[in-house]
Amino acid sequence: MRFSSRELIVVMPVYNEAECIQNVLSEWRDALENLGIDFQIVALNDGSKDQTATVLEAFADDARFQIVNKANSGHGPTILEGYRDAVSRAKWVFQVDSDDEMKPASFGELWKRREKYDALFGYRHNREQEPARRFLSAGSRAVVRLLFGRGVRDVNTPYRLMRSEVLAPIVARIPDDTFAPNILITGVLSRQKRKIFNFPVPHEGRKTGQMSLTSAKVWRVALRSFAQTLLFQLSELRRR
Repeated sequence: MRFSSRELIVVMPVYNEAECIQNVLSEWRDALENLGIDFQIVALNDGSKDQTATVLEAFADDARFQIVNKANSGHGPTILEGYRDAVSRAKWVFQVDSDDEMKPASFGELWKRREKYDALFGYRHNREQEPARRFLSAGSRAVVRLLFGRGVRDVNTPYRLMRSEVLAPIVARIPDDTFAPNILITGVLSRQKRKIFNFPVPHEGRKTGQMSLTSAKVWRVALRSFAQTLLFQLSELRRR
């Protein structure tokens, strides 16, 4: 696979974030420009039902952004779509969510260390979680460590910088309908004993919009994610 000369593509899934997405995109644009990075932010609007698409129109003619309006497929499949495009167009891929819970201020700490690592993860510091979500996070971490090994402190963090040449073969193998592809990516990176850097990034509670994953859905999601992770690991073992 050939990679373009662009340094960085940011993959940002968006769903019903009309209240904050303009500020989020503007803040990330300014932060990346201040770092002198050749970048593009890919905002993937996953079938939002509010005015997100209308707000995103303001960025459509700016070459620093790529706006993708798509049918709703869920957070995981949307991230995968972004990853698979990004790895062929930039040396580095960064994924961050659009809910403004993790700010761009910490990104420079990852970027300046990138040459020594294959993947750099901002783990959620001082994160406030409901009990059900805390269980899901702890369960995901335990599953990854059991099936793949240690290495990443926050296995599903939406604040991750990865080398495209390392990420590309991983996302090519992940099924399209995977609910939490970041967990599988984390697992493979850990199993491969890649050079990984973990850094604390302040996490703020959501101030706008509405969480798509409610407490009532967490338990069903946990079982689905565990099953998909197990099936992926079995397929990886057969491939080896």
